[in-house]
Amino acid sequence: MIFPTKLITNSNGQTFLYELQQAFENCERFYFSVAFINYSGLQLLLDNLKDLRERGVQGKIMTSTYLNFTEPKALKKIRNFDNVELRVFEADHTKGFHSKVYIFENKDDFKIMIGSSNITQSALKSNVEWNVEIVSKAEGQFLEKVIKEYRELWDQCTVADDLFLQSYQRFIENLRSHSARVSGSSFSYGDAEMQRIMPNQMQKQAMENLERLRNHGEKRALVISATGTGKTYMAAFDVRQLHPDTLLYIVHREEILVKAKETFERLLGRGNMGLFTGNEKDYEGKKYVFTTIQTIKDHFRDFTPDHFKYLIVDEAHHATSPSYTKVLDYFNPDFLLGMTATPERCDNGDIFGLFDNNIAVEVRLNEALEEDLVLPFHYFGITDIEGIDLSDISIDNVAEVAKRLEVNRRVDFIIDKMNFYGYDGETCKCLGYCVTRDHAQYMADEFNKRGIDSVCLTGGDSQQYRQETIRRLEDDLDPLQVIFTVDIFNEGVDIPSVNLVLMLRPTNSPIIFMQQLGRGLRKYQGQSFLTVLDFIGNHSKTFLIAIALSGKRFYDKDSLKVAVKRGFPDLPGATHIQMDKISQQQIIQQLDMENFRTMKYLKDEYLEFKKEYIRVTKRDVPNYLMDYVRFEHAPDPVKFIDHKKSYLEFLAAVEKAEAFQRLSQTEPFRQLLRQLSAFLPVKRPHEFIILRYLVTHERISYEKAENELLKVMDSVTEETLIHAFERLNQTYDDHAQIDRDLKLCIYDRQHHQLNRTSIYGEICADEQQKLYILDVLNYGLYRYSRQFGSKNYGVPFLKLYEQYTTKDLGPLINFKKKLSAFRGSTIPNGNDYYLFVDLNKDEDLKESIKYKDQFISPKVFQWETPNSTSQETKQGRRLIHNKKYGINLYLFVRKFKVIDNNTEPYIYLGKGDVTRFQGNKPITTDITLHHEVPMSLYLEFTTKV
Repeated sequence: MIFPTKLITNSNGQTFLYELQQAFENCERFYFSVAFINYSGLQLLLDNLKDLRERGVQGKIMTSTYLNFTEPKALKKIRNFDNVELRVFEADHTKGFHSKVYIFENKDDFKIMIGSSNITQSALKSNVEWNVEIVSKAEGQFLEKVIKEYRELWDQCTVADDLFLQSYQRFIENLRSHSARVSGSSFSYGDAEMQRIMPNQMQKQAMENLERLRNHGEKRALVISATGTGKTYMAAFDVRQLHPDTLLYIVHREEILVKAKETFERLLGRGNMGLFTGNEKDYEGKKYVFTTIQTIKDHFRDFTPDHFKYLIVDEAHHATSPSYTKVLDYFNPDFLLGMTATPERCDNGDIFGLFDNNIAVEVRLNEALEEDLVLPFHYFGITDIEGIDLSDISIDNVAEVAKRLEVNRRVDFIIDKMNFYGYDGETCKCLGYCVTRDHAQYMADEFNKRGIDSVCLTGGDSQQYRQETIRRLEDDLDPLQVIFTVDIFNEGVDIPSVNLVLMLRPTNSPIIFMQQLGRGLRKYQGQSFLTVLDFIGNHSKTFLIAIALSGKRFYDKDSLKVAVKRGFPDLPGATHIQMDKISQQQIIQQLDMENFRTMKYLKDEYLEFKKEYIRVTKRDVPNYLMDYVRFEHAPDPVKFIDHKKSYLEFLAAVEKAEAFQRLSQTEPFRQLLRQLSAFLPVKRPHEFIILRYLVTHERISYEKAENELLKVMDSVTEETLIHAFERLNQTYDDHAQIDRDLKLCIYDRQHHQLNRTSIYGEICADEQQKLYILDVLNYGLYRYSRQFGSKNYGVPFLKLYEQYTTKDLGPLINFKKKLSAFRGSTIPNGNDYYLFVDLNKDEDLKESIKYKDQFISPKVFQWETPNSTSQETKQGRRLIHNKKYGINLYLFVRKFKVIDNNTEPYIYLGKGDVTRFQGNKPITTDITLHHEVPMSLYLEFTTKV
């Protein structure tokens, strides 16, 4: 008998890897037949194979030499498991081998997965793959046929013994050597090559946004993009589409200038480009000039201010330094583009302000992974050895932490795990992050004693010695395998060939954790993934690992717990995160106990961020919300605002500085700052765009407001822009709101314009107060752009799967009544009904009124109407026959009403129609959604931790 089948694809949070791992947990025997096995895929299954060995579960794996894709290294690793028999089908030109079948023999049935996935990281996690799962009883023709075919194929295969593996290894090495010689040939740049190079997704988005900004009058913009994602190519593509008459390209370091020029020549052709450096002055008569800041700062007056029509600053985090400032102040190009991977390393001043707060695109690690712009990483969270106790000390006490970690048995444990998980490639190139210099030296000494060539490298070593050590690690012929360090590789250092990272220190900063991990993510020839081994101790801040790995700046506790339990399914591409069960339990328990909303937690989070901020920027205090934008994985400052009504008041409470306290109590500035901060996070940009313009202008017309909006949006809906004018006019505020809030604008309907009030003008006239007002507005618009992009969502202005509160909804649907009338769990607005549903009900609710609201499937949601609703009432009929009456149902769902004493937002699931109903007072309905809920979100809603 065959039970219902399941289609498994690598999409919407579902992966074939996860389904395989679930099948491993219950099986009593297993049989695989896959065409290809490489180490990137096998590494993801090593812990499962180890668990099966410990349980005494036997298995057979059959693979092939078809297309020479199977890696000898992967076969050797499988041979280490004495519970697994391994055979290889020797394919030739007459007969290939392309099967992909995974058979699990359970106590009462067989689970069979047949489809397209081989054992590679991409096939298991990210490729477009279709696999079907079939559950079959132990008897039946289908199962008999499968087993018969498997046995016959097994008998045709070669046993993968030492002799076979040695022979196959030599064959692959010879093949690679031949391929390398062939691929080493090249042909000159020309039309064919120019046509082959196409922009990636980041580059396309940047070009579109730059074009939109220019079309609406902007003259400056900044691109923030992770190392290795193609910023130089993006600039060259933009120059190719714009065709400026002249160009000046400025870099900070001469060694990357030639590469930048070559990139432009590859796309645009040779002949019109020249270098202007201390060593080479080949720029006379050239349209496009490539220079270093060291050269141009002494020669910029050799050109007229308007000579260059397009000016590009690479490594733009240096652009606020004095040497750049005098150059940029002199030139007057039609457009100025800045590019940086590390805005947090800004020398001084305001990098965002320098580029008029126009961020054309921001590609941080998560986006880079999703677009396959950097290497995926395989993270393994490993519970540290017994006997090392960090539970009774602060992890900021680095000397004591280091002392407790310097244990010989721990060194052996680390090496054992390195050998078990391995790395991509033939030679180990490892970075080990330690607590102190003494700890790093101890680790290097102990590794050397055990025959693993290692060095200690810290900030105390000379720049020359650092560069020489990095060169040694990159050299395949040098015996050096491991560099142990403390913090010098957190950012700004690129070691592309690194294939293994060891986290040997407790995590107390998500920022530093991800910076260290990121050192090995630049794409490198022949490398397909980075291995990260994190040795997790029993200290009190273990849960910070979950925050770092979640890939989200904005999160809630329950989402983190589900992510830990399910292996962070939201992470894109072939990136894989796996924690052992002890680490999982420890982190989930800590998340349960921690309250992310207490002032103590918020203060600790702020102070930890402040330490990193001071270390990188050399400034005293992160004064502004935009300081958090510069740092990837910085905490969410809106939580600070929620606690103290404005960021400035939070600073005053934490820093105790008289200047902050005095300014934060200055009225009416304090009231305005609170009023604007209450909008955060912004759910539509219209009001903040208008208010930002009115900081420096007396009035704004409808046409001007539309133009300002079109700098950040693809189109503007007239009805929504007028609603924003009316909202800023307090047209829809009730008496309590009018009494509480400052009136900032007056709507002049006759002239179709909005005038700022005198009080708003007076506050903005004070330079110090204006900086804080602009900071809130710029941060709100930045965060809006990151979450919502440039799309015009129309009316209602809602994006699928984003978070909303009932308070947010009024403006987003252009509600034209007093907002005090906007309440309840079922809110009608003409023919639109907005349904707000809590999945987990309050414990103190009577059983008789607990609604049975739940997901039936990712496509169908069961919803019970309010208790008073019957099928005979007008509202009841309009709900259950919504399509007949032309009623639009919009569904918002949240898992919990309150977490950490904070009211949670709802997730917008889109429109739906009632397709089944029964009962009365309440009516139980099935709402079929227009869009199936992504599997990752569905599992988050339905998983209990």
